[in-house]
Amino acid sequence: MATIFHNYINGEWVASATGRTFEDRNPARWSDLIGLFPQSSAEDVDRAVAAARAAFPAWRRMPAPQRGEILRRAGDLLRARKDEIARAMTREMGKPFFETRGDVQEAIDTAYYAASETRRLFGHTVPSELPDKFNMTIRQPLGVVGVITAWNFPVAVPSWKIFPALACGNTVVFKPSEDAPHSGMLFVQTLIDAGVPPGVINLVHGDAEAGAALVEHPDVNAISFTGSSEVGSRIGGICGRLHKRCSLEMGGKNPLIVMEDADLDLVVNGVLWGAFGTTGQRCTATSRLILHEAVHDEVVERLCEEARRLRLGDGNEEGTDMGPLINQAALEKVQRYVEIGLKEGARLVLGGKRATGPGLDDGFFFEPTIFVDVRPEMRIAQEEIFGPVLSVLKVGSLEEAIEVANNVRYGLSSSIYTREIGRAFRAIQELEAGIVYVNAPTIGAEAHMPFGGVKQTGNGHREGGWEVFDFYTETKTVYIDYSGRLQRAQIDTAQD
Repeated sequence: MATIFHNYINGEWVASATGRTFEDRNPARWSDLIGLFPQSSAEDVDRAVAAARAAFPAWRRMPAPQRGEILRRAGDLLRARKDEIARAMTREMGKPFFETRGDVQEAIDTAYYAASETRRLFGHTVPSELPDKFNMTIRQPLGVVGVITAWNFPVAVPSWKIFPALACGNTVVFKPSEDAPHSGMLFVQTLIDAGVPPGVINLVHGDAEAGAALVEHPDVNAISFTGSSEVGSRIGGICGRLHKRCSLEMGGKNPLIVMEDADLDLVVNGVLWGAFGTTGQRCTATSRLILHEAVHDEVVERLCEEARRLRLGDGNEEGTDMGPLINQAALEKVQRYVEIGLKEGARLVLGGKRATGPGLDDGFFFEPTIFVDVRPEMRIAQEEIFGPVLSVLKVGSLEEAIEVANNVRYGLSSSIYTREIGRAFRAIQELEAGIVYVNAPTIGAEAHMPFGGVKQTGNGHREGGWEVFDFYTETKTVYIDYSGRLQRAQIDTAQD
């Protein structure tokens, strides 16, 4: 009999008002049913928001370092449960166990970082233009924050959003992806066990119906979203209409540039990890490889040789290098883009089809796929595929490489491999991306650094690092006049 899971609202695990559920299955073995989760409605969201609203006054008044102690305990619990959570995550969304352990580690790092920042929620003191007057700013929480996350980093990404939101004194309603609800539940359980009071964190499962209700709810003060650019654009429009603060982290089409002086051993290892880690299902995945013509053929040959050695399979089995795509729709999308690439005239040199065989037939496995003779205007070089498909483009100079890299609507991550420092700094300056790596692939964010992109990747806010605390707080300006008389700022009191 299937395990039935619930929402978490106001300190209690409760069924959805709809009575409907959806299945959560293992993408490596679709016959493996993890459980049934609530298909929540606007009524469920309304209950969760009301609980968060009621809990907000007491939580915001708790001294910030005390909130930090709770987050530190959450980090300790995540550390103690790291392997347990990682195994469950691999079963649910497919990436290998060594990757899901890294996902949990990101959440641990973020918990400790956010806890420490509760002692550094700095304002400013500024000289006044008038005598006997004191000027300062303080930070204050926003209120109720709605958090909507994707399935590919189902513990790390919620931690980037929820830990800073709580550190700043906000309360949260969290809707994880319907493709990774169990991981979201395990994450929330650590917060409960760490001592987060009832109503401060609320969990509502469901699909777009629940997500839309959360975005549109009048008592939700801010939305933090990670997902596709198409959905993010709709959320941004709704939040703009409702004058609601909104942070969007969306798609990418990330370039990795290789110059002729690069360390090619380092390049091949970096591209393998960047393109095929998480089965290419990362917003930061290396999806475009821009090779200088002098090293193009050698890199492609070596890359194909190494990619053929990648072992596909259940991520909880020892020796697995690459897991499945998340579901049937993702498999069909990747196959469709392979057909598009072939029709556009790109040449397939590796993969291009569903992977089958022992241990693979019950899952959504796709071979590591590499296209060459790709032109910048092709759809496979312009659109986010979100799978193990690498488009290789040939260039003759750094200037051409940067032009090709920037010729997309996204701007999340980027990379250049070169031994020449001048080229590296020119790329840092000219690449239109929120993140630039030098001699490393396009993936590998650190918890204490800002994360986000430009163009249609985001809307200017950043996850992680010190900048995320700006998103989750309002600045209040305070003037204290102790002169004992009326002083009028900007009024000229000079005598003629």
